[in-house]
Amino acid sequence: MKEMIHKILALLMAFFMLVSTVSWTVEKHFCFGSLVDIAFFHEADTCGMEMPLLNDNAALNKDSNGCCSDEIISVQGQDELSISNDDLSLGQQQFLVAFASYYINLFQPREQHYVPHADYPPPVLVRDIHVLDQVFLI
Repeated sequence: MKEMIHKILALLMAFFMLVSTVSWTVEKHFCFGSLVDIAFFHEADTCGMEMPLLNDNAALNKDSNGCCSDEIISVQGQDELSISNDDLSLGQQQFLVAFASYYINLFQPREQHYVPHADYPPPVLVRDIHVLDQVFLI
């Protein structure tokens, strides 16, 4: 059970690391106020109603087109993953090492002492010899 929990936690942490380091982009294309296409990681398909450029001097933006609009949601991922030990002083580092080693040793199985006669039952007493001979330890 403990190994299964460790595996699940390891997979969960790997998933969170992947999600936090990947950049996400969601692009939506609206035409006349209704959603036409949604795209992850690439440009959304258009509805085909874009106005063509009239000539090279008159450049029209996509935003100037009244019927279509684009919405882009972008989340930048984390680029730096190095952990710096400069934040902790030497005393704090020593404490963390001692605490971690003590905590890990709590879960180590204790050594079982070998008892050679554990599997052998005591002999069956027919009579109590101490009472018959009246020999008692004082």
